[in-house]
Amino acid sequence: MSKKTVSDIEIKGKKVLMRADFNVPLDENGAITDDTRIMAALPTINYILENGGALIVMSHMGRPNNEPDPKYSLLPVAKKLSEVLKKQVIFNDDSKVTGPITVAAAQALKPGEILLLQNTRFRPEEKKNDPNFSKELAKLADVFVNDAFGTAHRAHASTVGVAEILPGVSGLLIQKELDFMGKALENPKRPFVAILGGAKVSDKIGVINNLLEKVDTLIIGGGMAYTFLKVQGYEIGKSLLEEDKLELAKELIEKAKNKGVKLLLPVDVVAAEEFSADASYKIVAINEIPKMSLGLDIGPETNVIFTEEILKAKTVIWNGPMGVFEMPAFAKGTIAVAKAMAESDAITIIGGGDSAAAVKILGFENGMSHISTGGGASLEFLEGKALPGIEILQDKLEEERMRKPIIAGNWKMNMDINETKQLMATLLPLVAGADVDVVFCPTYLGLQKAVEMSKGSNVSIGAQNMHYEKDGAYTGEVSGEMLQAIGVAYVILGHSERRGYYNETNEGVNKKAIKALSLGLTPIVCCGETLAERDNGQAESKVVGQIEESVKNIDDISKVIIAYEPIWAIGTGKTATKEEADEACGWVRKTVAKMYGEEAGTKVRIQYGGSVKPGNVKEIMAMENIDGALVGGAALKASFAEIVKY
Repeated sequence: MSKKTVSDIEIKGKKVLMRADFNVPLDENGAITDDTRIMAALPTINYILENGGALIVMSHMGRPNNEPDPKYSLLPVAKKLSEVLKKQVIFNDDSKVTGPITVAAAQALKPGEILLLQNTRFRPEEKKNDPNFSKELAKLADVFVNDAFGTAHRAHASTVGVAEILPGVSGLLIQKELDFMGKALENPKRPFVAILGGAKVSDKIGVINNLLEKVDTLIIGGGMAYTFLKVQGYEIGKSLLEEDKLELAKELIEKAKNKGVKLLLPVDVVAAEEFSADASYKIVAINEIPKMSLGLDIGPETNVIFTEEILKAKTVIWNGPMGVFEMPAFAKGTIAVAKAMAESDAITIIGGGDSAAAVKILGFENGMSHISTGGGASLEFLEGKALPGIEILQDKLEEERMRKPIIAGNWKMNMDINETKQLMATLLPLVAGADVDVVFCPTYLGLQKAVEMSKGSNVSIGAQNMHYEKDGAYTGEVSGEMLQAIGVAYVILGHSERRGYYNETNEGVNKKAIKALSLGLTPIVCCGETLAERDNGQAESKVVGQIEESVKNIDDISKVIIAYEPIWAIGTGKTATKEEADEACGWVRKTVAKMYGEEAGTKVRIQYGGSVKPGNVKEIMAMENIDGALVGGAALKASFAEIVKY
């Protein structure tokens, strides 16, 4: 599913209507008790504001019975957004949502400003996807961005109707959801394990059926497990049972067997005489559940079995807790699964809903690759259903998926803070409008200033290195989290100078690349041979070996930039002929194709990095396998703009 995103369209000077999911919980005083959904929308909000868009955000909250209800006003959201954005968020208590006061505010909105509309469900037309209400919303803006994955399964006016009128694209959050969950379902790294829990089989019939077509192992716990145990002849006491689903459970067990899918059910449970946090309980095997007891959690032996299976996996998706995790006595199974996933080397995806809440409450949030923001939307996505709010968005055309050129300037250990500001001020207007991705990589000292100065421009900022650990006793190092926090977008990894001076290894570069991607940073992974290796006929084996080790176990290789930089051509004034450069970049492309498939080899962007100058850039960029340049000394001059605009 390849949809256009907000980064694929021009938003400078335009009014942007964004659908967010601000359906956040409030306490009795109207204060927000969990701002997760607000924080998840910030990357898209900041992107639009920083790139010159005038932003109009809309959302629903709660169930106000299709009419205005002060209890569900978005005023608390407006206040919270103002607080985290450190700027005014314009908000009018407009019960009509698109009344005259809102229309006037939208018309007056300037680039870099943000307007939040009142709760869209104050209008009964919202859930009906009424075309007139859709038109009222669409008239406020020039383009539409949907970043509300949690409501993408609803065909409402604010999710589907406006996209039938305005050009609609996805926000960064929806794109992240599609990247993680879509990749896991379409092309998972194996073994692929799915874990399903929660109360009812009936809630997840479609999910189970779809996953049995894709997974290697299906783990079932929670209340829904007892229907499966019952159909196998076990006494389940007063445990949750859906009698009308017994035949279905039998069919699903048989389907798993026929598909060669390992189906794991509990072998022991935590049984109590009543559904209560302080109820007395005992651990029993599944063939020893007392008739007057009910199972409220999986048992310790099951925890071990499930954990072992999770730790063997390369991809894990989890939806639904293993027990009544809100009660400490019955949370151990859910904790065991969360802990195993957090400690696993696999891609770990939490499919929204109660399992997402459990992971956060239990403190395992940072150990997961991705936690979906959807509840019902996540379930329907796992079922393989089309989500109307995503289907309506514009598709990327085939030509738009081709490799876009990327020119990056590596400033190395040059430029103090004042020189950085001066060079930024010189280059920014000169490279404006370039039809390539442009990256400046100053020293650590200049990163934050460079990020600030580049806001609203076509230039992204990259770092020259990072550590794969979040923090610790690593003198002189900077973590990816630190780079992410200040707005850095790219990071150069494994540059030949660092490999040579600091003995950086392929293994270390690989760890950094994986960590960078997990943080949303784009790694520029470098490779290249020495003059001696080239003269001895070892150039290809050297480059191929570096790529095989440096970019292995990458979830989406298309998000990695690879820079071939022959060490003998760096800073020497010597340049590989365009044929030599293209041949080596071809080695890289073929290696990626061998590792990740032909399509991946076609899509990956490869730079050449050996003494690129205004005089030779055009012929280098004309070569079949070269998509860009990693420029050193020439990036420190105003003439770098000539390279960018070759």
